[in-house]
Amino acid sequence: MTSTVPAERVSHPAAVAGDQAERAMLGRHEDRIADPLPVGAAARAALAWLWALIPRDRRAHRMVQLQLGLVLYGVSDGMILMSGLGANPWDVFHQGLAKHLGLQVGTTVILVGVAVMLFWIPLRQKPGFGTLSNVVVVGLAMDGAMAWMPTPHAWWLRWGEMLAGIALNGVATGAYIGAGMGPGPRDGVMTGYAARGHSIRVVRTSMELTVLSVGWLLGGTVGIGTAAYALLIGPLAHRFIPLLAIKPKDGAAAERTAKAERVEKAEKRPRVAAGAGAGALASENCC
Repeated sequence: MTSTVPAERVSHPAAVAGDQAERAMLGRHEDRIADPLPVGAAARAALAWLWALIPRDRRAHRMVQLQLGLVLYGVSDGMILMSGLGANPWDVFHQGLAKHLGLQVGTTVILVGVAVMLFWIPLRQKPGFGTLSNVVVVGLAMDGAMAWMPTPHAWWLRWGEMLAGIALNGVATGAYIGAGMGPGPRDGVMTGYAARGHSIRVVRTSMELTVLSVGWLLGGTVGIGTAAYALLIGPLAHRFIPLLAIKPKDGAAAERTAKAERVEKAEKRPRVAAGAGAGALASENCC
């Protein structure tokens, strides 16, 4: 015997609604199986987050200065290494630590960068677009520079490359930090202390000498270029960071207004003083 479904059951509104809900649920389940990770939505969210890290004011100017500064930083680091007169103090530390951990120097650089950013927490530092770019661009620029730059052999060429690398490194530090898009992990500690009233020169030099000493004890390669970098980078950063800092568009107008107010106050002081003197003289004459 063949059973048939009553017509009133098929056309019943509740049954139709139940079937539609079941089909919709199955459709959503199939979509989740076909695309377990919404890659497109995640990518858009990541791009929106990165875009929000870039200050709205003078975005193009900041982006260009940031990337040029990071590229110059990597190239200058490569110049110091290619001179053969000693590594950057942080690279001495990375090299010595890598020997004890059995890791590649590049892997150690990443791990140390993450560890250094823990010091940002008490300093209330926030990472920016420049912080993330620092991790990628500097390394690529360094590898590229060391791939095409010839190794100098004459002593004066080695010294010239070392000193030029240190000078350019100071300019690069001022350029990428001055872009106002967030410092690198290590420079973030420096700017965090500087924001609390400490001298950039003192903080940076102290950091470089500390990691240099620890790196040397761990077995890192130290040379005359290492000591020169540790002593010179602090004053260079102290000079170029404020010099290359990008001011907001309305900064000039605000500065002119403040200057006009100072001039106006200065002009009022003699008149007030003169008025007070005349009043005192009149008081003496009348009494």
